[in-house]
Amino acid sequence: MRAPVPAVDMICQQNDMPMHQMHQTKKSIRKPDVVILPLNSACAPFQDEKGSKKGKQTGKQKSKQKDRQKNDEKDDEKNDEKNDEKDDGKHNENDDGQRQTRRKAHMDMNATAKPQNLPWKDVLACIEFKRKTKGIKAPPSSYTLTDYAPTKPEYLPVDHLRTADPAPAPPQTPATQTASDTAFAAQSSGLTAAQPSRGGSSSKRKATDTLESAAKKSKGNHDDKDADADLDADADADLDVTVQTGLYAAEMFAANLAVNYLLNIIVVDDVAWIWYYDRQGIIQCSGINFIQDLPRFMVLLYALQRFDLHDWGRNKDFLPIEVEGKLCHEVKIDDENLGEVDLLLHTSHDERVKHYGLQGRATNVVPVTSEALMKKYGKFEDGMVAKIFWGEASRTSEPEILKKVEEIAKRHATVQGHVPELLWHHRFTNPTSAIREALDVPEPTTGSRVLYILVFRKLFPITQLHGKELFDVWRQCILCHVTLWKEGVYHRDVSPGNLMWYWRGDKRIGVLNDYDLSSLADDPGPRGNERTGTVPFMALDLLTKEGQRGEVKHLYRHDLESFMWCFAWISLRYKNGAPLPRRLRPLDEWATLDAVACGEKKYVFQGHMTASAPSGSGIDGVTWDFLVDSFLVLKKDADERYYLRLKRSSSSGEGQQPNAYDPEPDAFLSRFTSLEGWTKLGKLE
Repeated sequence: MRAPVPAVDMICQQNDMPMHQMHQTKKSIRKPDVVILPLNSACAPFQDEKGSKKGKQTGKQKSKQKDRQKNDEKDDEKNDEKNDEKDDGKHNENDDGQRQTRRKAHMDMNATAKPQNLPWKDVLACIEFKRKTKGIKAPPSSYTLTDYAPTKPEYLPVDHLRTADPAPAPPQTPATQTASDTAFAAQSSGLTAAQPSRGGSSSKRKATDTLESAAKKSKGNHDDKDADADLDADADADLDVTVQTGLYAAEMFAANLAVNYLLNIIVVDDVAWIWYYDRQGIIQCSGINFIQDLPRFMVLLYALQRFDLHDWGRNKDFLPIEVEGKLCHEVKIDDENLGEVDLLLHTSHDERVKHYGLQGRATNVVPVTSEALMKKYGKFEDGMVAKIFWGEASRTSEPEILKKVEEIAKRHATVQGHVPELLWHHRFTNPTSAIREALDVPEPTTGSRVLYILVFRKLFPITQLHGKELFDVWRQCILCHVTLWKEGVYHRDVSPGNLMWYWRGDKRIGVLNDYDLSSLADDPGPRGNERTGTVPFMALDLLTKEGQRGEVKHLYRHDLESFMWCFAWISLRYKNGAPLPRRLRPLDEWATLDAVACGEKKYVFQGHMTASAPSGSGIDGVTWDFLVDSFLVLKKDADERYYLRLKRSSSSGEGQQPNAYDPEPDAFLSRFTSLEGWTKLGKLE
């Protein structure tokens, strides 16, 4: 049996105090009942042994604290080694005594005090308590070794979450990032009482291009002040306990980089359940009655006591280090061609894009520096970024798709220079299916995910642009997209976060970004009916119940329609690269709705456009006229398909798929390029 791990030195910290975390520009507030964290992390928010606040220490006190921490780390390493020499034995006993003294001092003086700042990045697990019954059965007078007796219930029921409103979540990402994935697993995973979540869907259920992409609309008046208010932790108290712990897991995921998995514990009366979260889904263990089955519960604690950080789910390939007072992560990978590739991920940088959620790709975009890559490519004026995400193991990988895109770019000027430049990539060998195979979970590889890291040159978001400059970059992305589609590369996730640009001399070059949900025409197996996209920008056909069930094939016209929704969104939400005040952003609600409800809102918007732009939007007349004409084209096309479908259904007696009509890409695009507004906006001053 492995010895306890002194480097972690786990302690349970009574909490129930608000824990804050920034998600881009918004702050979340959660209040878990109890958190498990390393002793050093538990002590940090409190006073030191001399009574000085950590934030107000003198230089000498800080130095002594650092020396003590360094000594603790050295002692921990020594304690891991077996040494039979007498002197060393005494030394280790003294070290253990000192650590026990520190722990006791913390517990006696500070365990019931209120910590000032307990960061989520230090939390190893959360424990949430609920009391359901008036009485708990008394413990037996003695315990004997028996077979496991299932608790009642053996698994916490979660079927009710399928139809419940999603849990309140912080806004996910600004418009400068790629969209993320499922915001909360319990609702979308199909999790049942005795069945783990299987994941497998690549649908981007929530818009994460927007600052207000929350899973539930905030209550109250939506003036500018209220719109920027922090999320209230008290709202969590009314949520199901499985949702609460899921939100805690989402916070822990967001606070750390490339986490493999997380554990939380739910305690209801005298029964504890362990919940395991990774990017494929959730696995719930059967309950343990820690009063009636105390020996088995003690074995669990005995095992947890021996966990190192890797056992708690932290990724040992991403080493946290401090550079100039800022938290970074260092990654070193052996590469066949370059030798050792060093990556310094600037995870504390303001431009880092985090993901808030449980399942899915969990894309993080982080500024990165690398001596090895700089030696190969030279120094990029705008720098580099690393894209870290959990891609589906069964899907054609983004590097493979980008290789195909590069081949197309050599033959077509509309693609060359308009796609991201992949500098380096690596696929880790840690599929999420491994634990499911070990546990004999049904269909363990369905939805299995694996960690990728890709390095690109840095690009600029299209939301920085306005008017004709916006149109120019947007148009370049459309021309790149249609060429790729005809060549057999189907993007299928057009959103503002995937439309980027960079400078080439004095000209802006549009880039169609993010191919990890794309597919190839020669991919084996069906891909066309998968629900891919970012909800506010998806075509109306795909936002129907049929579309969400995968009964509508994803066609070129759906992607082109997404381009139109993107152009409207950016034009009505931003002015000169800055978001308008909340009261002047009427489309923000789309990002808070589920797919079908969002489709209904967009349908109303399309059918009720006025001759003049909304007051206060700042959109010019030429751009608004182009938007009106474009949506009239889409509406006319939808009406024609509707009448054609009705006519054929009445003559044949059989219904047809809503998208049986599939115009040729160039012909459909010409309906927009022939508009007067396209020509006017295309003339840059």
